[in-house]
Amino acid sequence: MRVVVPFGGRSPKTRLAPFLDADERRDFSLAMLRDVLTAIERAGGDPVVLADAPVDVEVPVTVDDRPLTDAVNDELGGDEPVAVVMADLALATPETLERLFETAGDVVAAPGLGGGTNALVVRHPDFSVDYHGASIADHRTIADDTGASFVEFDSMRLAVDIDEPSDLVEVLLHGQERSREWLAENGVRLDRGDGRVGVVRERR
Repeated sequence: MRVVVPFGGRSPKTRLAPFLDADERRDFSLAMLRDVLTAIERAGGDPVVLADAPVDVEVPVTVDDRPLTDAVNDELGGDEPVAVVMADLALATPETLERLFETAGDVVAAPGLGGGTNALVVRHPDFSVDYHGASIADHRTIADDTGASFVEFDSMRLAVDIDEPSDLVEVLLHGQERSREWLAENGVRLDRGDGRVGVVRERR
């Protein structure tokens, strides 16, 4: 299955700015992207990166600096199914993605925390995406309007996208090799404290 992986390389992960500087955010974003690409390939997918700027990875890259919705919609609509998997799903495993790809339905969607859509499998030629606002609700409506069946794929590993410093806890606990190692090598560690687990950084 062809798998489109959107990647914002121009100014990635700005909400991590209190924790990582601009160069570090780009390096960490690339580590997550490479983990996602590896998981896709091991799940039997054929990934292509859809980036807003050139990026050096070992798979094909399509550069498209339009808004995410427009860029992804140009990748849909053919006779073959297409999956869309976000580049910051650092917890994604081959086993989880394989189950996603194999789940039957015209549109199979993995919700993100907070109302987003972190992964999709599209098998209906008339379905289109809309990533503004609560996109999981919008995608359910779009599927209904186009007569496509809609299946929600429930997965913790696909629900957690890495946007905020608090999300780094999940990478350290459950993340894949490159992302987890990048954090450890750059002094990011768990802060177990007395309540909810957080992260702290030891500058080197």
